[in-house]
Amino acid sequence: MKGEDVRLMLWDTAGQEEFDAITKAYYRGAQACVLTFSTTNRDSFEAIHSWKLKVEDECGEIPTVLVQNKIDLIDQSVVEPEEVERLSQSLGCKLIRTSVKEDININSVFRYLAAKCLSEIHEQEKEYSIGNGISPFTINAFGSPTVNGKNCRNGNSTIILQPGKKNQRKKKNIFKGSCRLL
Repeated sequence: MKGEDVRLMLWDTAGQEEFDAITKAYYRGAQACVLTFSTTNRDSFEAIHSWKLKVEDECGEIPTVLVQNKIDLIDQSVVEPEEVERLSQSLGCKLIRTSVKEDININSVFRYLAAKCLSEIHEQEKEYSIGNGISPFTINAFGSPTVNGKNCRNGNSTIILQPGKKNQRKKKNIFKGSCRLL
């Protein structure tokens, strides 16, 4: 995205209620969400509100996109375009209509969420920047972490970022905008 590497980790909970206890564990730590329903499955459409509530219970408010899939089967649709629009507005989510089969708008979903995540990360970097404008941490999605331009470790790794020590009256969650999708 605009010269920045973005690594997305995806979990598909498949909306199966019988695995509800397990899926909550998947939600924890997610930083973005794709709520998907099928054009041809009314139950999936009607479940969207409850899925969003479950995600919010575990993750708080995170960037979320509403996806209507199987638009290639519009002649078999069980939802009206107007009710889809109303759902999108009531959830406060961007609506993207897709077809996995026809490869329509699939990349748009992930580009949108990656851009939202990057925007939040950049805002947090501004909030935590040191007086001279240097960010207290560097985000490197691929490869080794760096400090002052030098590698700290060999190979790919998971990096836990900590803000530089700074007196603050209000604590903020610097990890809120990282790009981990549900």
